Parts: sequence; structure tokens; C-alpha cells
Amino acid sequence: QVQLAESGGGLVQPGGSLRLSCAASGSMTSINTMGWYRQAPGKERELVASITSGGSAYYVDSVKDRFTISRDNAKNTLFLQMNYLKPEDTAVYYCNFAAPRLVRLFNVWGQGTQVTVSS
Repeated sequence: QVQLAESGGGLVQPGGSLRLSCAASGSMTSINTMGWYRQAPGKERELVASITSGGSAYYVDSVKDRFTISRDNAKNTLFLQMNYLKPEDTAVYYCNFAAPRLVRLFNVWGQGTQVTVSS
């Protein structure tokens, strides 16, 4: 069984920073590639960053050089450091498996954490 709980969102001015955390349960989450997704109002959920169990990271172009994904496998926790935030980063952020087949298999999402970038 997998459970995911995101935290760390909030209201921040453009150019500011936030650090998101995701507490994951279940052995599968510590050995698989995990990712951060976001869903803005009226848009589909998108994967913005992912990290393998070994620490190799991938970023979508829109967040590259601004966001940093990391993980603590021992604590089964995923992080997303977000710097130089822009209004277009406003969304609800979720963590989950990066592989679509695992997302479908476990069929679980956390409550997400709201990030609002506004002056």
C-alpha cells in the first residue's frame, strides 16, 4: 500500500523560494523513480521533475535551473527546492511515481500542496 503526503506550499512573491516535502510510505516508493507533478487551474497535471533511486534527476524545461529535486531513501521522503518562482509556477503540487504504469497500478494521490506565486 502506498500513501503520499505533500507539504510546504504557500504564498510567495515572484522571485521567492519554497521547499516542498513529500512523505511516502510503502517499500515501492523508496526503490522507484519518484516525481513531482503540478496542476494549475484549468490545466492537466504535468510531471515537472523526477529522480531515480540513485539520484539522477530530470526536469521539464520550464523549471530547469530553478527547481532541484532530491530524496532521502532512508526516510522515504522526496523534496523539491523551488527558487526564482514565477507566477506561472502557481499550481497544486503532488508527488507520485514517475512511471505512468505505477501511477495507474497504485492509483493513489495525496492531497497536494498549494503553491501560489503572486505579488
